[in-house]
Amino acid sequence: MFVPSFTITHNLLTYISKIEAAKSLIDTAALVPAWEAKFRDDAMTRTVHFGTKIEGNDLTQAQAEQIVRLNTVVDSKAVAEQAGIIARERDIQEVINYRNVIKWIDQWEQFVSKPIALSEDILKTLHSLTMQRLLDPEYIGSYRDKQVVVRSAADGAVAFRPPVSVEIPYLVEEFFAWLNSPETTQVHPIFRAAITHYQIVYIHPFIEGNGRTARALANLVLYSSGYDFKRFFSLEKYFDDDVERYYQALLSVQQQQQHDMTYWLEYFCYGLAIEIEKVKHQVLKLSKDLKMQKDLGQQVALSERQIVILELLRNQKEITSYDAQSVLPNVSVDTILRDLKDLLSKGVIEKQGVTKGVTYQIKE
Repeated sequence: MFVPSFTITHNLLTYISKIEAAKSLIDTAALVPAWEAKFRDDAMTRTVHFGTKIEGNDLTQAQAEQIVRLNTVVDSKAVAEQAGIIARERDIQEVINYRNVIKWIDQWEQFVSKPIALSEDILKTLHSLTMQRLLDPEYIGSYRDKQVVVRSAADGAVAFRPPVSVEIPYLVEEFFAWLNSPETTQVHPIFRAAITHYQIVYIHPFIEGNGRTARALANLVLYSSGYDFKRFFSLEKYFDDDVERYYQALLSVQQQQQHDMTYWLEYFCYGLAIEIEKVKHQVLKLSKDLKMQKDLGQQVALSERQIVILELLRNQKEITSYDAQSVLPNVSVDTILRDLKDLLSKGVIEKQGVTKGVTYQIKE
């Protein structure tokens, strides 16, 4: 029976505390912009780009963003032609596939039976989406039937030998029995996600694509537990920034007695704390402060132009419509005046003066 071994350290308590505080602010932010989709798209691009780059994909982040935007195209040749990208077909297909994985995760509750539980079928679905057109069909969404090894990126030496293929069905079954057990619901969702990430990498159930599938399933554990942070976050850049440290953190479990996961959990939670702190500051830039929520009594939807205007107001304290046009040069004065009027009606800003002497400031 699978039972993870780890110790709740001071570091883990600190990281979880920071994440929970940031989550509370993100969930209750006073100003939730109508263009949240932009931040989600940015997070998806980072996830897709760095999630494939860590596996050796050579596409740039700009190229990955172009592919993400072509969200209805699944053929690498068609994408290359439409986006004007010259690259290996495999690199393009990997990004297409991981884009589809993240899209599936965003809507996963629509695709599974009720009552909802994470399962082997979901694991295989994530792998199938990850490896479409990249493997022989017999290996897509199917457990491996041969032994594989994981080699060090530094010197090519064997760094890890996963369990033999005959053990995979039992190990996966044991893992999901633990994940869905009543006892496991008492484990913090972030710990559950980290353990999921590690255990799928350790079992290495597929011929290829285990890392991407493990990271996707870990995200799904967070999402299904209410820890999606408005889908503004991406851990993949943290992993990719120091690939060697990422793999060493994973391998550390094998180097401990009883496969202790404490160091891996600290590594994972620290990265998430950093990322969610960035999301918090991003949200704060979109909201004046918690006082506004108290004053308004509700969250306020803003357009992208209005966010720019508020940024200007925070820097200058007081502006005119002409000041707003200077930071929105391609927007007509009439449109800017409508945006300002809307902000006035929502109680976000206030007006001083009349006619040509009118100025605007954030409402205190």
